[in-house]
Amino acid sequence: MRNRLTAAFTAIALGAALTLTLTAEQAGGQRGGAAPAPGTRSGRGGVQGRGAAAAARPDRIAGHPNLNGVWQAINTANWNLEGHSAAATAFWQLGAMFAIPPGQSVIVDNNGTIPYTPEGLKKRQENQAGWPRSDPEAKCYMPGLPRATYMPYPFQIVQGEKDILFVYEYATANRVVHMINHTEAPVDSWMGWSNGKWEGDTLVVDVNGFNDQSWFDRAGNHHSDALVVTERYSLGPGGNHLNYEARIEDPNTFVRPWTIRMPIYRRLEAKAQLLEYKCVEFAEELLYGNLKKKTSQ
Repeated sequence: MRNRLTAAFTAIALGAALTLTLTAEQAGGQRGGAAPAPGTRSGRGGVQGRGAAAAARPDRIAGHPNLNGVWQAINTANWNLEGHSAAATAFWQLGAMFAIPPGQSVIVDNNGTIPYTPEGLKKRQENQAGWPRSDPEAKCYMPGLPRATYMPYPFQIVQGEKDILFVYEYATANRVVHMINHTEAPVDSWMGWSNGKWEGDTLVVDVNGFNDQSWFDRAGNHHSDALVVTERYSLGPGGNHLNYEARIEDPNTFVRPWTIRMPIYRRLEAKAQLLEYKCVEFAEELLYGNLKKKTSQ
């Protein structure tokens, strides 16, 4: 069932990506971007004809900043949103290769810490005790938000004149930000339901409709299905980084809302693109190894 649902959502997302990409290219051409020469292909994964000049990147789409591109965070937030020291893990055979790197807190309020309720703090301790098996990342489950933004994998924004598509390399996750028809989530899910709007040059995305299964990082920081995330994306000077902010609200887990903030950088390689990281097969032994038929010695 999970595979069928994943395939269905992937097909929908790819169709949306194609539509949005074509819309963005058309918008770029209407705003002074060079159109591809006849007989050539362009766009995500496309190739310009031999000798053809690359299309100029428009600064704005439908009057809003152009956020199209492949982006990636460079920090240790996926290990722990809070400030933390370097530490060993249980994988002593890997030496320093999989030790926890030190990192500064990306939480900008509450003295850089997560304001858990007593019950929420106890749950985090239980998550930590079971790591890494207890971490949804180890099982190739969808990362949820805001974690998908700062995992050590790139993601792509496909912006047209209407809805905006976010595609993540990890686990082939994706989501559509509904910019016009704002509706309630039809069902709780790993990635939630995203309704977006522009406040000046800042993209603001309200996300709810989460299940209670995803984590915020490898340190066991977690939430309930009452989670609401308010994201803000604004293009930095020069257009090669995004200023990202996410406000976290969940009265079942935290005593007050709290906010993370970080820069996210554009991948500038000439052929920057998302590659396939379908990790389900890598997690099968972890998930189902105990169900294998035991052979007698």
